[in-house]
Amino acid sequence: MKRIALFPGSFDPITNGHVDIIRRALPIFDEVVVGIGQNSAKTYLFDLETRKKWIEDVFQNDPQIRVEVYTTLTVDYCVKIGARYIIRGLRSAPDFEYEKNIAQFNKALHGIDTIFLITEPSLSPISSTIVRDIIRNNGNPSAFLPKEVVLPISK
Repeated sequence: MKRIALFPGSFDPITNGHVDIIRRALPIFDEVVVGIGQNSAKTYLFDLETRKKWIEDVFQNDPQIRVEVYTTLTVDYCVKIGARYIIRGLRSAPDFEYEKNIAQFNKALHGIDTIFLITEPSLSPISSTIVRDIIRNNGNPSAFLPKEVVLPISK
């Protein structure tokens, strides 16, 4: 049986931290689906097409990775694509507490296991939220983003 895992997120934008977790998951799974969750109640800094293209560009040479968009509950999407695992990166103890509760519900709902990977220490301060704040304030976030993430020039 093929081992498929889902790495869900909004990836607004994808960061070096995300890339690290995805690459470190590759030896564990036959296929990793990077799932861009769409929440109609959430406002994104970057449109869906841009976020999807950035991720596809980052992983263009990785046949084990595919990028998809979904609008359902993450655990329901796992069932739909045949993923038995969800990958989550953890930067801190509060991340673990938050993710642990969701993982327990996912296990109870559909038997989906969550695999936690601890973020590399040098990448643990990086979050999409902080990167978006840097961008909104006309800072340079390039140290935190893969080279494939080319931001629009602000005027």
